[in-house]
Amino acid sequence: MKRKHKRLTFVGLALLLIALAAGLILSAFEESIVFFHSPTDIVEKQISPSQRLRLGGLVEEGSVERKADAVVTFRVTDMANSVNVTYRGILPDLFREGQGVVAEGTFAAGVFSADEVLAKHDENYMPPEVADALKKSGKWDEMSDKMKRQGMESTK
Repeated sequence: MKRKHKRLTFVGLALLLIALAAGLILSAFEESIVFFHSPTDIVEKQISPSQRLRLGGLVEEGSVERKADAVVTFRVTDMANSVNVTYRGILPDLFREGQGVVAEGTFAAGVFSADEVLAKHDENYMPPEVADALKKSGKWDEMSDKMKRQGMESTK
């Protein structure tokens, strides 16, 4: 074998190993990546029951129900569509109706089963994903007016 052929074989083998390593890394990330969805996205798309995702929006007024064994059900809305959410555990102190929320879990049989719920951290903050979903649905101006009436500033 000539020196040039040895070098090409070595470079080809190195590229093959790099491609194999990149493939393994991407497959490992695929299992841990969690995508954000608005209620409209969830209603419109076919989502696998085993797929983990984040649901963001506003807690619908009058939808929070506390049940036995620390189970809470509520609806998350982006003002266009709503999704039922079930959560077992202690909700954050800032969780309340009409406020921004991001829940992480799975969606099956029309119900989002959350294993983690995050609430906004102060009056002036709304998760960027939630704000984007509201802007996309065309309800952002309505929300910013509501926030102004409540003495809050929007992030617009």
